[in-house]
Amino acid sequence: MSESTEPGGGRSSYLSFMLAGEEYAVGLLRVREIIEHRPVTRVPGMPAAVQGVINLRGSVVPVVDLAVKFGLPPRPITRWSCFVIVEVALDGQQTVLGLLTDTVREVLELGPADIEPPPAFGTRVRLEFLRGMGRHNDAFILLLDLDRLLSLEELLKLTAAADEAAAPAAPAPAPEAPGNG
Repeated sequence: MSESTEPGGGRSSYLSFMLAGEEYAVGLLRVREIIEHRPVTRVPGMPAAVQGVINLRGSVVPVVDLAVKFGLPPRPITRWSCFVIVEVALDGQQTVLGLLTDTVREVLELGPADIEPPPAFGTRVRLEFLRGMGRHNDAFILLLDLDRLLSLEELLKLTAAADEAAAPAAPAPAPEAPGNG
């Protein structure tokens, strides 16, 4: 049973979104909220796919540019660009991330018969990032595996950067008075 399966029906809910002309989806139970695009604070030393961090009601949330992660050129920001705030598992801990998307589409209900294994060819996304392909209205939607989207090393860098950004700046040491020695 997947984390987004509802008891009884065997159907799962997914939030779909567009990225570079392709439709992707993530399990709805992993989505915390959708927020409009806002300025991102860059953090030095992050992987290329990590845009930086945003302040979400006092919490530091790392933002991942999925287009860059999938090897596509960075996407232009439009009035429909938004962040899908999701939870991923990191060493057994739930970590909150923002995924930059071109636009959010809809909530889909997919049953086991609607989901195919990931294709061995023809997609720009590496297979280990995919849970499968959902069939919806005669189209396929790439179902992302959030826990495998970023490597452990990338996630650790992200959480360390978020912790650093959340920590208050250390006060500068007081200058020593001359002659007290």
